[in-house]
Amino acid sequence: MSVQVEKLEKNMAKLTIEVPAEDFEKALDSVYKKSRNKIAMPGFRKGKAPRKMIEKMYGESVFYEDAANDIIPGAYEDAAKESGLEIVSRPEIEVEQIEKGSAFIFTATVAVKPEITLGAYKGIEIEKKTAEVTDEEVEEEINRARENNSRMITVDDRASREGDTVVIDFDGYVDGEQFEGGKSEDYSLVLGSHTFIDNFEEQLVGKNPGESVEVHVTFPDAYQAEELRGKEAVFYVDIKDIKIKELPDIDDEFAQDISDFDTLDEYKEDLKKKLLENKEAALDREKEETVINKIIENSQMDIPEPMVDAQTRQMTQEFAHRLQSQGLSLEQYMQLTGFTPQKMVDELKPQALKRIQSRLVLEAVAAAENIEVSDEDFNKEIENIAEAYNMEKDKFIELAGDNEKEQIRMDIAVQKAVELVVASAVEKSVEN
Repeated sequence: MSVQVEKLEKNMAKLTIEVPAEDFEKALDSVYKKSRNKIAMPGFRKGKAPRKMIEKMYGESVFYEDAANDIIPGAYEDAAKESGLEIVSRPEIEVEQIEKGSAFIFTATVAVKPEITLGAYKGIEIEKKTAEVTDEEVEEEINRARENNSRMITVDDRASREGDTVVIDFDGYVDGEQFEGGKSEDYSLVLGSHTFIDNFEEQLVGKNPGESVEVHVTFPDAYQAEELRGKEAVFYVDIKDIKIKELPDIDDEFAQDISDFDTLDEYKEDLKKKLLENKEAALDREKEETVINKIIENSQMDIPEPMVDAQTRQMTQEFAHRLQSQGLSLEQYMQLTGFTPQKMVDELKPQALKRIQSRLVLEAVAAAENIEVSDEDFNKEIENIAEAYNMEKDKFIELAGDNEKEQIRMDIAVQKAVELVVASAVEKSVEN
């Protein structure tokens, strides 16, 4: 096998990969042997037809596609290693030559890791900010705790009002036909929450338990279910119960019920302390982000689009994994939120670009500062990762490949680079 590398614009490259004719012939023969039992030929028992007879009847290229699909993955992997390029995207494959008795030639167009011209990264000036917690913020937190510790009580002596929770059965129809997802029983709906389609909840205000209501709505043009977009629908709704929240009094007893403190004042003081810690942590994250963004602005790099696409796919997979851990699939999330795959890509792409830019400048800082990762740092990080995966450290090291270990070392170096640039930043007060 031979590989030719052609550098393209915007950090793209094209690998031209030539597989010898004899290897292509072996692939053709392998595909024939795997698929001959599926091919029926007059005059031959199934699986006994000679390859030449099959090629004569169905054309010489009958096995070309499958043979190419068998060859390409391994040949590309070997070529990528031989090229010495740091490839950061999936390859775009194009077959250039495929015929019996000749070399099989294909190209793989890939994005390569861009070089970066690092600008100023030490002494970055940023606005000095101080974390403060107001009494109003403490009260808001107490009210949230009060809401979380409320209980629902049934009301049967009045009609429903906005803010009430109604327990309903509903059955929806479009053009006289039931539609998927339009029926439910014992559904708790907060009136005024805008959980349902516009004008649905408003038509349940002023109704009494036991009452049946005919609700007329129109699905929005951008509704996630395409077959329902812009359609008029009627829902037959039974009001079963009306419930309201009963909130606890804010006093010492309340503090004792929801915390380890005996008095409301002690609880408030602890809340204020925790809110301050959270604000300080948020300011630290904001400071770090501001410094890195300014280093990106000071630096030069040309990010290839396929690299951004690859990062976007990875972030989508990460998001789907987080949803799965909460018992929700990505498809279910999209149905509930009205998101589309394209809308998700559009939202994640700018974040993907920023993630790439941040990583590149921080790797460049680590290189410029000759940041080294000690074995102690490495072993500590391995212990943390192994613990996160509920694995023994030695078992994790055994399973991790050289690339994974090198990535861990680079992650540590990047974090040290973050600490360096943030520590060197200059905070200045902004005059009013």
